Amino acid sequence: MNSKISFQTLNRPKLVDEIVVQLQAKISSGEIQPGQRIPTEPELMKQFGVGRSTIREAVRVLVHAGLLEKKQGFGTYLKGNPVIQEPLADRLRRAELLEVYEVRKLLELEISRLAAERRDQDDLEQLRSHLDRRSAALEREDTAAYLQADVAFHLALAGASKNGILADLYRTFSNVLLESLHKLADDQSVHDPHVLFHEKLYEAVRDQDIQAAADWTIRNLDGTVGQLKKHLGQA
Repeated sequence: MNSKISFQTLNRPKLVDEIVVQLQAKISSGEIQPGQRIPTEPELMKQFGVGRSTIREAVRVLVHAGLLEKKQGFGTYLKGNPVIQEPLADRLRRAELLEVYEVRKLLELEISRLAAERRDQDDLEQLRSHLDRRSAALEREDTAAYLQADVAFHLALAGASKNGILADLYRTFSNVLLESLHKLADDQSVHDPHVLFHEKLYEAVRDQDIQAAADWTIRNLDGTVGQLKKHLGQA
């Protein structure tokens, strides 16, 4: 059964990370089932086109993450009840970018609804300040400052939700998002800062219009995902 699990030969740097990503994808999709033995080292070496030490390091990462377990003399298996033990930020960096944005959409939708319901005057002042800095940075074509202000605006929205766990989750996401946004913003032919969408989202939160806040959040993220797919050649 293991011979039917196929992987892509690697031609890029950071081979260990790439192998971990592909193995993780097989686990997440259910192609590797709990309790199932993963392909042997020689099989993985052949499919990935790398040496034994690279395969062992990749497996070690997933063992440390709490997904795989090595059984002496029998091979390496997906744990019967795998629970990821690695920091969320590390898991996010190994994820496909579109997967990250799908989860971001879920988070930001609830954040926008709660922020519209619970925001106070201090929250509104912070949001307005971040939007003004964002616009000013765009005008002077300062990409780094624009992205910092953009992330700060969304972090302030998370704070306005008054849900500490939600805010902490989004803060973890924001570090990975900032890295990906830098890459996206570098392609000026693809990137659109969606100034109107952000202004309308602010107005909806200000006016405590929960439905409008959710609608503008969806429009903003759908637009960004569309840009991302074009950037990745998937549009």
